[in-house]
Amino acid sequence: MEKELELAARRQGVTKSQFIVDAVERALGRKNPYELLVALKAEESRPEYKVVSKAFKGVEQAYESEASRAAIVKKLKAKHGGRAG
Repeated sequence: MEKELELAARRQGVTKSQFIVDAVERALGRKNPYELLVALKAEESRPEYKVVSKAFKGVEQAYESEASRAAIVKKLKAKHGGRAG
């Protein structure tokens, strides 16, 4: 069972501890992906949301993946040293 836990956590890209925490939260109903999706769809259907989304339509988002990646790599190198990326 320990090996299965390790493999499942690795597939999701999280630690075993985080995998267990996520599983417990889902079991307790605190992090049900379906309920989150339903809540998001309900929020998106509200008139206020549509007004805001129209205001930003066509506007380029500020997130730049290459610049963000470079910043993360730099931070990891500073924290851990050596080679990252």
